[in-house]
Amino acid sequence: MLLTVTDLDVHYGHAKALHHINLHLSKGEVICMVGRNGAGKTTLLKTIAGFLKPTQGSILFEQKTIQGLVPEKVSMMGIRYVFQDKRVFGELTVKENIELAAYPTKEKVSDSIDRIVNLYPRMSVLLDSKAKGLSGGQRQILLIGRALIGEPKLLLIDEPTEGLSAGIIEEIVNVIGRMKGQLSMVIVEQNLSVVSRMADRVYIMKEGSIFKEIIDRAVIAQSNALEAYL
Repeated sequence: MLLTVTDLDVHYGHAKALHHINLHLSKGEVICMVGRNGAGKTTLLKTIAGFLKPTQGSILFEQKTIQGLVPEKVSMMGIRYVFQDKRVFGELTVKENIELAAYPTKEKVSDSIDRIVNLYPRMSVLLDSKAKGLSGGQRQILLIGRALIGEPKLLLIDEPTEGLSAGIIEEIVNVIGRMKGQLSMVIVEQNLSVVSRMADRVYIMKEGSIFKEIIDRAVIAQSNALEAYL
């Protein structure tokens, strides 16, 4: 098992945000976390990535304990977190954004650029453009591409299609589809039609707890069936 979360509790001050979370992820698998706003999905990703410290429970990555480690160490172990806010270094070019991400990994910038262009060929004509001029979807793809630098083992992606048009969402789904089977992913996503195309398994969260795990591919493949659970 690549990732195992057991009896995880997280507090914000005196308020309990996560309650006894249990989940697992195999190598090459994609799981989606769904649920209403405030259900605890982003809190869970931030805790796995090291931005929040649990008050109880364990997180094992490749059978190594990672709960409580700082984000830099979690990242060095092969877990990358793609934030929800689609924030890039706007005054830098796309190439310079990639160079910054490549520097701590010691990966050649040319290899990093090739990886992102292979994932999204249109990025090749945007390399010398300032990142602030990118569309929301292009920024999202740049962030996903930057997260791949250094060949991580697990991506945590928070709301990749939020606020994007249908055409751009299709591009995001295609990008993630190209990574399926090669990389493990935990994706927070509200768009159930997107979930039905990406997920191998689905966890539904409610009020800081996992309400249900869905493993039936026939159910996952139908967004209206997922809607019924929500």
